[in-house]
Amino acid sequence: MTNTDAVFNGSIPEIYDEYLVPLIFEKYADDLADRVVAVAPESVLEIAAGSGVVTRALAPRLSSTARYVVTDLNQTMLDRAKTMQPPDTRIEWRQADALDLPFDDDSFDAVVCQFSVMFFPDKVAGYAEARRVLKPGGIFVFNVWDNIESNEISDLVTRGAAAVFPDDPPMFLARTPHGYHDVRKIGADLVAARFSDVAGETLEKISSAPTARHAAIGYTQGTPLRNEIEERDASALELVTERATELIVARFGDGSVSAKMRAHVVVVSKFRDFSGD
Repeated sequence: MTNTDAVFNGSIPEIYDEYLVPLIFEKYADDLADRVVAVAPESVLEIAAGSGVVTRALAPRLSSTARYVVTDLNQTMLDRAKTMQPPDTRIEWRQADALDLPFDDDSFDAVVCQFSVMFFPDKVAGYAEARRVLKPGGIFVFNVWDNIESNEISDLVTRGAAAVFPDDPPMFLARTPHGYHDVRKIGADLVAARFSDVAGETLEKISSAPTARHAAIGYTQGTPLRNEIEERDASALELVTERATELIVARFGDGSVSAKMRAHVVVVSKFRDFSGD
């Protein structure tokens, strides 16, 4: 991961929320919300909430007495999430680093994280922090994208960017969002963080957009891929968007887009070990 892979500044949060959230995130957010609600938690921590798509799916379904703490490292994304959420006294918004959570041990019944563990510079440390703040018996629920070849629009956008910069292709999507898809590695990292009884499921869904350009804008202008493009040539953003649009049209036609996307969903519980820790 490079220094710009986790930078969601400028107009990125708004474009991300308007274009990318309905394209790829909403369906998986509903799935995570289902899994959290199933354990009837009274205290929930959301890590790396982004623009709040899981928050919007989960908050209406929690009990009226629930405590819901929503965090993100990036304040601009957290601000966007807050503006998109109706007033809710159960929700506390807080900037926080997933690798150094500002919460006491054994504080939450559930910790949830959508498509963000891939951005953790130290996955094991991030998992260990999630375990630390969970109450005994609490669950940690998260998802990660499968490889980029299994996520058609991401793959096409990456190829479009490479066509503009063949000598130095921007590889953000393959490197980071789709770069942590090996389920054996994920399981090993969770065990290293002292989780056990790891359960996972691979879910394939359909990514839908009204037009090919709509999908291309979401990826090229609403993610840190934009940072990579503008580092190479600040004037090339529209050209990359056009090339990505052309490839999406060539695959799916000049109309609405329905493409395959695939992710892994993981649920782990916190159990005390023999030392009582």
